Parts: sequence; C-alpha cells; structure tokens
Amino acid sequence: MDLTLHVWRQKNAQDSGRMATYQAKNISPDCSFLEMLDQVNEDLIGKGDDPISFDHDCREGICGSCSMVINGKLHGGQKGTTACQLHMRHFKSGDQICVEPWRAKAFPVVKDLVVDRSSFDRIIASGGFVSVNTGGIPDANAIPIPKERADYAMDAAECIACGACVASCKNASAMLFVAAKVSHLANLPQGQPERQRRVLNMVKQMDAEGFGNCSNQFECEAACPKQISVQFIGQMYRDYLKASLTHQEAAPKT
Repeated sequence: MDLTLHVWRQKNAQDSGRMATYQAKNISPDCSFLEMLDQVNEDLIGKGDDPISFDHDCREGICGSCSMVINGKLHGGQKGTTACQLHMRHFKSGDQICVEPWRAKAFPVVKDLVVDRSSFDRIIASGGFVSVNTGGIPDANAIPIPKERADYAMDAAECIACGACVASCKNASAMLFVAAKVSHLANLPQGQPERQRRVLNMVKQMDAEGFGNCSNQFECEAACPKQISVQFIGQMYRDYLKASLTHQEAAPKT
C-alpha cells in the first residue's frame, strides 16, 4: 500500500515547527505504525535527509513512549491500542495520514514527534512510591488483600504514563494519570502509611508542572490506551479532601 504522510517537523523546542509531506511506498498492511515510520526513515536516511524523530521502546504497548496524534486521534483512535500496536491494516492505500506530537504546555516538544514528559516523572517522585519494608514475595494465596480490592488496584496500575489523557483534554489536565497512580497505592495495605501525604504531594506537584484542571468531559478515559476509568479521579478527590482536613501539610521534600 502507498500512503501520503503529513508529519510535524520541529528541530528543537525553540523552532516554530512545520508540517512536511512524505510518501510511504510499498507498506505492508501487517506492519505496525512505527514500523511504517521506520521504513520512511530508511528512505530519508538513504537520501541524506534528517529522519523523523519519534519516541519508542518496547513496541508492545507497555512503556507508553509511542505518544503521537494520528489523524487527530490519540494513538490513532483504536480502542485500547497504543501507536506501536496500531497496524497499517486499519488504513487503505492512497490514504493521507497526519502525524503530530502531544500538544500540552507541560509536554514541550523536544524534536518532531518527541515531547518532554519528565513532568510525569517529577509527579511520581513527589509521592508515587512506598517507603515501608514490604519484605520478600509471599505466596499469592497468603496476601491479605481481597481479590476485588487487588483487581481494583491493578486496574489503576495499568496506567503506562503515555500522556494521552493530557493531550486529549482541552485543559491539558493530568488528573487521570495522577489519580491512577494515587489510587493504585491507596487501595493496597502497603500504601496506607503515606496515603495522605502522597495525594497532597502529588496533586501539589501536578499543579506546579502547569497541568490544567479536569474538564469533566471524560475525554481522557476515551483516549486512554489502557482504558483507565475516571472513577479513580473521584477516589483521588475524596482522598485529597480528607487529607486536606486531617493532615497539616504535605511532607517536606528531600
């Protein structure tokens, strides 16, 4: 199949950027979207041109680094699918495909389709961890956690921090990401000692990074490749309210 690509090209954060058009020839419908970009880059390198920069790592829908907007839809718009797992069979020969990076103040463009998502790392560093000694790995049947509660916690833990929730929100809110990380530990016994400090610190850091407020349109859930539910935002609100009333201040940063 032959395709026409309109790709966002931007040399660095200071560059204004522009759309550039490329031809993708003889693309197999069985290859992934990133493999298609690899093939286009091979042609560009062969011509002595600068290849298209894009993030990738696992290419198995696990790492969340393949962040891009494809034809106006996050990760290509296929439900529960990351860009690296989007296959070219969803397109047809002759299609024109527009590819852009995430658009959010807190995700500045580094180059082309690559954005700086280190703001997520700083949010996690502010409280997305447990400092208690959890010991070795016990037998699964010995863990004193009801299965329903463990499953609920793992539903939140599925978040891969790709940033689609931010890019899809008109306010560039990171509420779904933060709520998933807060709720994951809030629903496990290991997360209880730091539960209040965690939600206060992580929300404080989220605001400091420049993310907007929740728009309550639930576009984040619709765009999430792991289909994280907005119900975790509700749980985070409850935890934050309780912590604000009972905890004097967030733990000092070290």
